[in-house]
Amino acid sequence: MRSIQFREALREALTEEMRRDERVFLIGEEVAEYNGAYKVSQGMLDEFGAKRVIDTPIAELGFAGIAVGAAMNGLRPVVEFMTFNFSLVAIDQVINSAAKMNSMSGGHFTCPMVFRGPTGSAGQLGAQHSQNFENWYANTPGLKVVVPSNPYDAKGLLKSSIRDNDPVIFMESEQMYGLKWEVPEEEYLIPIGQAHVVKEGSDVTIVSFGKMMRVVEEAEKALTESGVNAEIIDLRTVRPLDIQTIVNSIRKTNRLVVVEEAWPLASISSEIAYQVQKYAFDYLDAPVSRVTSRDTPLPYAPTLVEAYLPSVQRIVDAVKAVTYA
Repeated sequence: MRSIQFREALREALTEEMRRDERVFLIGEEVAEYNGAYKVSQGMLDEFGAKRVIDTPIAELGFAGIAVGAAMNGLRPVVEFMTFNFSLVAIDQVINSAAKMNSMSGGHFTCPMVFRGPTGSAGQLGAQHSQNFENWYANTPGLKVVVPSNPYDAKGLLKSSIRDNDPVIFMESEQMYGLKWEVPEEEYLIPIGQAHVVKEGSDVTIVSFGKMMRVVEEAEKALTESGVNAEIIDLRTVRPLDIQTIVNSIRKTNRLVVVEEAWPLASISSEIAYQVQKYAFDYLDAPVSRVTSRDTPLPYAPTLVEAYLPSVQRIVDAVKAVTYA
């Protein structure tokens, strides 16, 4: 099977859906003439033209609002934010318009649209360009939140997101756009809301999503060398949250470590910890452990960035703490 980059998988998903459905269009900063800030939309302007691959001014609130109106009137826009840090400028349209429209209109209007772009840290980008908002958007009824960890999942989940009749937040990573993975050439979809058991194990369950899965996989290798057999779960989506897959795993392993890049307070890992104690308390042999970013704005110095983010060693230490409890 061929291996393609994360950006190429996204491009294939967008291109296939735009060929399949003429209502789908892409809008955002630099998506057309520049071929995308991260080259996700490379060549798409040539194929689909300026009416379906639309460059915008640096005005996220404006073009997000245009896309919401388009979705309400029967189109299926894909909005690219250059980074989800910039989505804060448009958050009123995302949360107060797109997410609520179906409910406020009594079902008369839907917003079948996707807001996509990179999330989280990507090196020395500073505190204002390195934040995670998965938990912010997942807190909003009416939105679905998808965070793929590899090109295969990215393509299948993006196609499902574009076809979904609800607004979808689709979060990627600048550090993963060049990641290569095996992706079939034939069409496939991945359902929104179903976690994936990446590796079965017996000693501890490790749950993560997005680019943190790369760190988890490295930690799993170190744990295997030390004799710990970890079960690894990739959430794929954080709203809806597939808690049943996690509970089923804990019934086998009796221990849980959750890894995410966001800050610790009111995070996805906080919600998982709550639901696990509600639905699987009797199966736990140790407290649920979390590995998150430090509770501070991201520093700029490389040494401090390293200390800030979840690391292989922090995951290994968390696993050993619960397995030896």
